[in-house]
Amino acid sequence: MSVNSLRRGYQVLATSLRYGLDKLIPKQYIPWWLAMARACLFWLKDQHPDLGSGEKVKLTLQTLGAVHIKFGQMLSTRRDLLNDEWAMHLSQLQDQVPPFSSEIARQHIEQQLGCPIEHLFDEFDDTPLASASISQVHTARLKSNSEAVVLKILRPNVEQSVSADVELMQLLARWGERLLADAHRLQLTAVVEDYKQTIFKELDLRLEGENATRIRNSFADSKALYIPKVYSEFSRTRLLVMERIDGIPVTDIDALTAQGTNFKLLAERGVEVFFTQVFRDNFFHADMHPGNIFVSKVTPNDPQYIGIDCGIVGSLSEADKRYLAENFLAFFNHDYKKIAQLYIRSGWVSAQTDIDAFEAAITEVCRPLADKPLAEISFGLVLLDLFRTARQFDIVVQPQLVLLQKTLLYVEGLGRQLYPQLDLWATAKPFLENWMKSQIGVKATAEKLSERFPEILDKLPEMPELIYDNLVMGRNLLNQQQKLLDRYLSYKRKQHKSYFLLGLSGVLVICACVLSLRNDTLVPAIILATASGIFGLWGWLSKPAQDNI
Repeated sequence: MSVNSLRRGYQVLATSLRYGLDKLIPKQYIPWWLAMARACLFWLKDQHPDLGSGEKVKLTLQTLGAVHIKFGQMLSTRRDLLNDEWAMHLSQLQDQVPPFSSEIARQHIEQQLGCPIEHLFDEFDDTPLASASISQVHTARLKSNSEAVVLKILRPNVEQSVSADVELMQLLARWGERLLADAHRLQLTAVVEDYKQTIFKELDLRLEGENATRIRNSFADSKALYIPKVYSEFSRTRLLVMERIDGIPVTDIDALTAQGTNFKLLAERGVEVFFTQVFRDNFFHADMHPGNIFVSKVTPNDPQYIGIDCGIVGSLSEADKRYLAENFLAFFNHDYKKIAQLYIRSGWVSAQTDIDAFEAAITEVCRPLADKPLAEISFGLVLLDLFRTARQFDIVVQPQLVLLQKTLLYVEGLGRQLYPQLDLWATAKPFLENWMKSQIGVKATAEKLSERFPEILDKLPEMPELIYDNLVMGRNLLNQQQKLLDRYLSYKRKQHKSYFLLGLSGVLVICACVLSLRNDTLVPAIILATASGIFGLWGWLSKPAQDNI
């Protein structure tokens, strides 16, 4: 454990206690040893007894910094798990984080640009447009063409803060895997390592710019999603310059209503955007909390999302995409046995899992979701039930699916706020069915062959030689395997012979010792002892060397 981990661990504990989070836990759930430990920390008193519980949690996460604010941002969309007070306060973490001084912002921007701001931009506004967990945004205009832009600059020392938090999370994950009985199923260290890679990628604003450009190009002609243009010539590791957009925050329901927004279409397009990114592009925006999503003011009857902050993105392997799509379709068709089979075939659960019991558990959890609109489904409770039943099986949390799961939570949260009557499944099912048709069948096979036909044609003259080489390689491989098998069998025969001789030697020694206790059998005892030594030496010399296997 490093000094930084100890220091950060104490800071997290101290901040939580100073905001009185320990008082939010009912006393009947606090074990005696934890109550005693809390009493020993008598100098860490609740300094905000008059604040509500939601504000206490918000201020604690806000004080602890970027990693904890990200956690609060995700929680703010879970209205089925949080009461209105908590949801309101946590939602403020999305764009109401206290800004740092404009003098420091100017200094860091000019350091990244290598020149004064006035050389490249006009109308730079010292008052930040927004202040988020790891960055701050200022507005300006390009000097060259007067285009309105925003300049996103990382917070001072945010890298050090994130490193300390991630190091603490890694430590807690290692402890958890040692102390928790089913920690292997959760893959705590793997999940934290995956999160570490994700959060550090978000600290490279050049990478965010590349992600935004890639998604922008994928949706270039789309009515569903618009991504602002990135000015890569001005962007750096800690600075991102992009087009300034004019949109309404997706959480501002009153403003969206006032402009006559088609909420049903808007909600359906949110589902469409998500599944298109995951299955068509295999590159999805994985930080779709409401603070990063706006709605265009141009065509409210034909609403278009505007997405920003593409620092966190995700992708899946082709196999995971296929299994995921089949799982969704099996769920839509209420085929819970197939879901259980797919989990096993994909390797997400052990092959030794009792498929009938697993199917029964899935059926119990999923049946309440059948044929219900989104407004009547509590995914939070379903997830809790799944985690509870998962303890009966060797279910493994897949790190590559963590971002996708989080994004699904965001999509659900937005759907609840925009159009509670949205039938998420009816919207997604046709998309998935069409995608599956494009992946399997004669037509899909023909299209894949046509795509690779030039490559196949280019390799065709080499085919006879490649076939011959592979046949020779296969024959040589079989010969090598036979030789290895022969060496292994020879090794085991010598090993068995050595064990037999050594065992016989041991038996003869015991017999010689027993006979030596009687005067009339001394000579036989000597003979047996001599024989024991001969067989023991023979067995030792017969022992095969390890490098002979």
